[in-house]
Amino acid sequence: MPKFLVNRWHGLHMYGLIGLVLLLSGGLMVYEWILGVIGLILGGVLVFYTIRAEMAFREDLTEYAATLSHRVKKAGNEVFNELPIGIVLYDEDRTIQWNNPHMAQLLKRDSLIGEGLYELFPSLKGKTDKDGRLELNVGALIYQVMVKAEHRLLYFQDVTALSTMSKRFEEEKIAIGILMLDNVDEATQGMDDQTRSLTLAKTTGEITEWAQKYEVFLRRTASDRFLILMNNRSLRKLEQSRFEVLDDVRDLTIENKVPMTLSIGIGASGDNLTELGQFAQTSLDMALGRGGDQVAVKVGQRLSFYGGRSNAVEKRTRVRARVISHAMRDLIRDSDKVVIMGHRFPDMDAIGAAIGVLKAAQVSQKEGYIVLEGVNPSIQRLMEAIRADERLFKWFITPEQAMQIMTPRSLAVVVDTSKASMVAEPKLLQTTQRIMVIDHHRRGEEFLSEATLIYMEPYASSTCELVTELLQYFQERLTMEVLEATALLAGITVDTKSFALRTGARTFEAASFLRRNGADSGLIQRMLKEDLEAFNRKAELIKHTEVLYEHIAVAVTAPGSKYPQLLIAQAADTLINMTDIMASFVVSERPDGLIGISARSLGEINVQVVMERLGGGGHLTNAATQLEGKVEDAVVRLKAVLAEINEEEGLFE
Repeated sequence: MPKFLVNRWHGLHMYGLIGLVLLLSGGLMVYEWILGVIGLILGGVLVFYTIRAEMAFREDLTEYAATLSHRVKKAGNEVFNELPIGIVLYDEDRTIQWNNPHMAQLLKRDSLIGEGLYELFPSLKGKTDKDGRLELNVGALIYQVMVKAEHRLLYFQDVTALSTMSKRFEEEKIAIGILMLDNVDEATQGMDDQTRSLTLAKTTGEITEWAQKYEVFLRRTASDRFLILMNNRSLRKLEQSRFEVLDDVRDLTIENKVPMTLSIGIGASGDNLTELGQFAQTSLDMALGRGGDQVAVKVGQRLSFYGGRSNAVEKRTRVRARVISHAMRDLIRDSDKVVIMGHRFPDMDAIGAAIGVLKAAQVSQKEGYIVLEGVNPSIQRLMEAIRADERLFKWFITPEQAMQIMTPRSLAVVVDTSKASMVAEPKLLQTTQRIMVIDHHRRGEEFLSEATLIYMEPYASSTCELVTELLQYFQERLTMEVLEATALLAGITVDTKSFALRTGARTFEAASFLRRNGADSGLIQRMLKEDLEAFNRKAELIKHTEVLYEHIAVAVTAPGSKYPQLLIAQAADTLINMTDIMASFVVSERPDGLIGISARSLGEINVQVVMERLGGGGHLTNAATQLEGKVEDAVVRLKAVLAEINEEEGLFE
């Protein structure tokens, strides 16, 4: 304990002793005045010593304070001059007023005073207006700079070792992937055993070379499936190469009737290996759900796609259709009612598929309802025909009516979309856990993954084709009404552009089944007839077409003009038929105030990727999106995406 504190302690005791002596002396004066005088003398002596002790205390306190102040000042100087932390003080003009010795050593200068802050550290420009922390490269070193804007003060701390270690840690994190040959049976159909083995061996050799080139560990887990392990550094290189192995394998087997294609799902930045494995499987499912021949990479919450340049290969076997049909039949029978809905602003495919599912519910002796929020031009003539048939029209209900009749035991069937945000009434999906999805679009990041039963086949021409196949296996000797079969065939006809695009053998087989059940092709032709005024408006729209990259047609409506989505899509269909046009994009404001973009291609360019980057989706050859804002801004964004994709893949050169 410091000496002055000891003296202070003694002084306090002395004051107490004086008080006691004076009190006793006063008492003795009453009985014995001699003893009282002695007590008073003793009290005077004590007062004298107490005053001296108080003076000594004050002297010691002053000396201690002076010593402490000197030590603190000395310690401060040590911090400023000896610690490996650079300190810079600058004025309002960003001119350095003072720096400590370490800062001068850092820049190998005698002094920084008078130098411009932004001249010495250009990357600090615009970052010293508020308090914060940032990293700054100074030569080969990395410094963390702490900004004290109010005091115009900067602290530089060397974090090179920490930053290097952190970067290495991130680069060496494990990523897990699953590689799958997604069309082995279709690609090797009709080959003899020797040719099949040679084809698979060539493909495996190409994949192995690719893995060795990018330091990827590869292990076969099945005849058509591989487990791949890599670190984030290798994954970044693979993303920069845009997974060239997809093109290499396809080109290797291009002479085959059906080229071999790969699908890869990769998961990275998970908390543990279990989560990484789940990311990889989810990514693979996403790649397969989008038609295969592509890579899906899930890094934390980010999901990226690469490839997807070829159309999905049509499956020759109908085993899955039969299995899904029986599963749907059991699900319907176990539900109290079936509520069917497509996407908002439904088209022929959505309405036709809904009518097909309604038929499945009715033959299962269950009540079925189709949710329709309104009639748009693309389905107006079909709905007029349906209104004339009271037996069919009575099962169409509004979203409000659907919410009233929906129960937890009801089955919600979503057709022609797999996005919850796009259905006619998203709240219906929160009412029940029984959900089925039937769709032919490529799977997107937003997906109804909680559905009980999912039937998604991107190879199919339309959802009506998928529903027709399900009906063939749903019940023996199933018969359909003429209007029901016609609605399904109309959906196929519209989505295939009268069987000109995206048609396979199974498309014609489904159409044949519908024709046998009385589908009226003449009625379909009348429903698809084009109005003369609409034709003139479409011609006016096409007149404002600009050709980019020699093969990309972009048509933009005149300011103030509004076109319905159907007309925008028809204009895109017309443009894609022009000579030398590989892809067409039509941009217009719609009557609802949104900006609609319809995109078409003949397969050389994946317009789905373009529309996805604008928030939409669709198919490789048929996609669309809706944007808010102005037409001019939408065109700028579209051209920016086209330029970005051209820079990445060089598709338009």
